[in-house]
Amino acid sequence: MLFPTASSPHLHTGASVGALMRRVLYALLPGIAAYVWLFGPAVLAQLALASTVALACEAAALALRGRPLAPALGDGSALVTAWLLALALPALAPWWLTALGTAFAIVVAKHLYGGLGYNPFNPAMIGYVVLLVSFPREMSTWPGARELLAQPADLAASLRLIFGAGGLDHVLALDALSAPTPLDSLRTGLGLGRGVAEIVASPAFGVLGGRGWELASLAFLAGGLWLCWTRTAAWQIPAGMLGALALTATVPWLVDPQHHASPALHLASGGALLGAFFIATDPVSASTTPRGRLLYGAGIGVLTYVIRAWGGYPDGIAFATLLMNIAAPTIDAYTRPRVFGHGPR
Repeated sequence: MLFPTASSPHLHTGASVGALMRRVLYALLPGIAAYVWLFGPAVLAQLALASTVALACEAAALALRGRPLAPALGDGSALVTAWLLALALPALAPWWLTALGTAFAIVVAKHLYGGLGYNPFNPAMIGYVVLLVSFPREMSTWPGARELLAQPADLAASLRLIFGAGGLDHVLALDALSAPTPLDSLRTGLGLGRGVAEIVASPAFGVLGGRGWELASLAFLAGGLWLCWTRTAAWQIPAGMLGALALTATVPWLVDPQHHASPALHLASGGALLGAFFIATDPVSASTTPRGRLLYGAGIGVLTYVIRAWGGYPDGIAFATLLMNIAAPTIDAYTRPRVFGHGPR
């Protein structure tokens, strides 16, 4: 007896875009909590602002394209883009900077290419790079870590600085609260001819990296490991990226430790762990084959170190990710698994 057979796939794993995106948002919560402790409640204001702009731009783009609003607004993809971009921006960045970067990420980097699933580049990193190239001064105004400030800005003061109209008092307040990031301090110190040991001996550095930044890195590591454990993110990408970054940083450090930072400092500072687990693992713009994911992650790690050590920016996660986004289709083409029943290619 013949039975009708439905077209594959025959089993549903229960996974959906909304469920996957919500897991990413949940995994970001420990890192967000660490950022709030480190930089104050301004982080929450930036997240709220980016989320509002992202949902508004998503709705406008869907309406212009004649697509239904409810499924796309409810899947959480716009919120993931907004949160990742907000966490990459200085906590006291002016409101228009956050709004502009978020709008560019959603409208241009996502919907201009056809929407979710069609974007060849990571939307959050496109928005970040556009802001970094266009407004370098505003993008470098990071607030000092809580441990380095006598009194971090409270919520009211943070809102005044984010939504303020400018003026001398505004600039003076920002200058009083601002401090270079650990990678900025390292880059500036090396440029002035100082040794790494002298630079990291300053109060801005802790045991592994920047004072306070270490906690945020560990929080993102915890959330990222949970994503890998739940198979929301492919473990090969963060393993390849962090392994390549550590290995690439180890060789110059062993040869000349006075002019090259240790691999631990590179891993615990900047956006290394946030990038490895939450940015590089974007399922749309990253490689999709098992071997390809390792190569893709390794490429991001090597490029990150090259940009940090010899490039024009203290951190290189965004540029490295976008460069490897370009290479992802080629990597997948040459690392496809052997088809069952066929001999090696």
